[in-house]
Amino acid sequence: MKKTILLLALVFIFVSCKNDSKSLKTVNVNYPETKTVDTVDTYFGEEVSDPYRWLEDDRSEETEEWVKAQNESTYSFLDNIPYREELKERLTKIWNYEKIGAPFVEGDYTYFYKNDGLQNQYVIFRYKSGEDPSTAEVFLDPNTFKEDGTISLGGLSFSRNGKTLAYSISEGGSDWRKILIMDVESKEIIEDTLVDIKFSGMSWYKNEGFYYSSYDKPKGSELSAKTDQHKVYYHKLGTNQSEDKLIFGGIPEEKHRYIYAGVTEDDRFLIITPRVSTSGNKLYIKDLTIPNAPLVKILDHTDSDSNIIENVGSKLYIMTNLDAPNRRVVTVDASNPKPENWVDFIPETENVLSPSTGGGYFFAEYMIDAVSKVYQYDYDGKLVREVELPGVGSAGGFGAKKEEKELYYSFTNYTTPGSIYKYNIVEGTSELYRKPNIDFNSDDYESKQVFYNSKDGTKVPMIITHKKGLELNGKNPTILYGYGGFNISLTPSFSITNAVWMEQGGIYAVPNLRGGGEYGKAWHDAGTQMKKQNVFDDFIAASEYLIDNKYTSSEYLAIRGGSNGGLLVGATMTQRPELMQVALPAVGVLDMLRYHTFTAGAGWAYDYGTSEDSKEMFEYLKGYSPVHNVKEGVEYPATLITTSDHDDRVVPAHSFKFAAELQSKQSGNAPTLIRIETDAGHGAGTPVSKQIEQATDIFGFTLYNMGFDVLPSKTNKKIRG
Repeated sequence: MKKTILLLALVFIFVSCKNDSKSLKTVNVNYPETKTVDTVDTYFGEEVSDPYRWLEDDRSEETEEWVKAQNESTYSFLDNIPYREELKERLTKIWNYEKIGAPFVEGDYTYFYKNDGLQNQYVIFRYKSGEDPSTAEVFLDPNTFKEDGTISLGGLSFSRNGKTLAYSISEGGSDWRKILIMDVESKEIIEDTLVDIKFSGMSWYKNEGFYYSSYDKPKGSELSAKTDQHKVYYHKLGTNQSEDKLIFGGIPEEKHRYIYAGVTEDDRFLIITPRVSTSGNKLYIKDLTIPNAPLVKILDHTDSDSNIIENVGSKLYIMTNLDAPNRRVVTVDASNPKPENWVDFIPETENVLSPSTGGGYFFAEYMIDAVSKVYQYDYDGKLVREVELPGVGSAGGFGAKKEEKELYYSFTNYTTPGSIYKYNIVEGTSELYRKPNIDFNSDDYESKQVFYNSKDGTKVPMIITHKKGLELNGKNPTILYGYGGFNISLTPSFSITNAVWMEQGGIYAVPNLRGGGEYGKAWHDAGTQMKKQNVFDDFIAASEYLIDNKYTSSEYLAIRGGSNGGLLVGATMTQRPELMQVALPAVGVLDMLRYHTFTAGAGWAYDYGTSEDSKEMFEYLKGYSPVHNVKEGVEYPATLITTSDHDDRVVPAHSFKFAAELQSKQSGNAPTLIRIETDAGHGAGTPVSKQIEQATDIFGFTLYNMGFDVLPSKTNKKIRG
């Protein structure tokens, strides 16, 4: 094991199109020293060295100093990018437009979220329902929580009568939450703050109290110590948190890592969905109209994702993928709710179903090759109509209370900023409610969906977006973005930052990799555990498609992904380092042998398996784990790892170790840097100011390492030298 990585390197950045002479530019990169410690773990008789284990201690001064030194090294490089400030100015300008969310009614008021443009956090406004919206006043302003915007609003939940609000906050981006309770009329906080809450909703029972979920406070670091015993509590208004009643969880021999609780709209049933992992749940109900009623098991296994989405009296409507990989809706009576009594209400089709309810109807949204189609059904299961959408893209938000006559939905795609439409539920008509006034001309850009074959012949869809009239000459700067896991679907959506990338002549390509949910449970399962390599193969094949079809070339290709997508980037760049010029792994799961030992990481085992499961699983994980597959003597692409010091979902130690390995073993001239955000977490609630700074650095680093001395939009001369 190489023990020293005090490197003072003259890094030669060179880029050219294929077969052209390479030009050189010298940049000084001073990597901090990262010590190695003889730490060895034994898995099924095999010893595995872990020399950077000490970086897992997020409370040590030594780790803090390492973070500081790495940031100094990274910013000394980024500061040399000549157009960095120009990029920041453009990002700031395009970001600075008014953003208003869909209105929603609670009690006597109509509420909506609004951001004037560059506010770090959205502000909640309200007006008396029926009055002129121009009379709206500020109701809750998270920008006042902390001056730099690093305390964010987590979620809102109003009591049934709308007179009391419970809202959660996150400090520094942490997944840990606090809940505050407010009198809506006076806007005064009326109780002590509830603490130590994580991965939780707030579901009211009448106007008396609400259910929430939490873990016991961990021993050791709150940001990295293992948390795997979730519990559901009931908080009654007017009482202390210490008096909150434990409703479910906390039994050592029955470990549930995620437990969610919700009350039906009519306050009749409590629904509890315990999970061992991020996929699959048990299902329980309790009749709240019967004193001391027992919890009734509907499903006592985790072989499906099933949840009650509606009820009419004792008739339950359940969304499930049990015996239906693309999901269906079934009905059953609560008196005998076992699966053998289920009756199809909206049967399974060849496309993935995502149902919702509003105004006395069901709305069935289907993904067809990652694009939305929506159908409206009545409560007898009769198809009423297909909802006419504004175009080809992603629609969402088809939900409302039963008594509502209208609902609001959003529509977006890669070239269209998200707009809000008002939908008349009975008549089935849509009208534009809010369209953002953004400094971006969508008509100048186009998206094209293509299908390519992966290594094993599987057909995979990809949407490629860029300026119209783009020349396919292999010289276009391209970001290939992927995720490929946890049943998450990547559907077309607009991004302010990607708009700036495309303004520079950049291509943005998104493949729908296996491991995602675009084609249902079978597609998801095809990218899990011993099949995880399928995801990386799909991503590699997407890169090869873009290169073979002259959209770009290896010299102009950057691969990007976050969280599970950070793993995707890390695995791809270590398996095929010659394929791309730049790698951008963000908040990635990069140490596959130890991921399950941090926070709630053990809950990801459905997708990954763990190194403790079996010798075969250990060897498979070790075979692609990015931290364990950085090799001596290999030229890796220019790499900018990004993470945050308060990320307690994918702890930053993953990124720390990967950076140390790359800096130690990189044999090429490309820089391998890590940018560590402070007072930020996994991503949610990140202040706008930090989002702009991060996008500036990522795009600047990418273009500079592709050889651009000036922004591509400023000159026809693309290459340095």
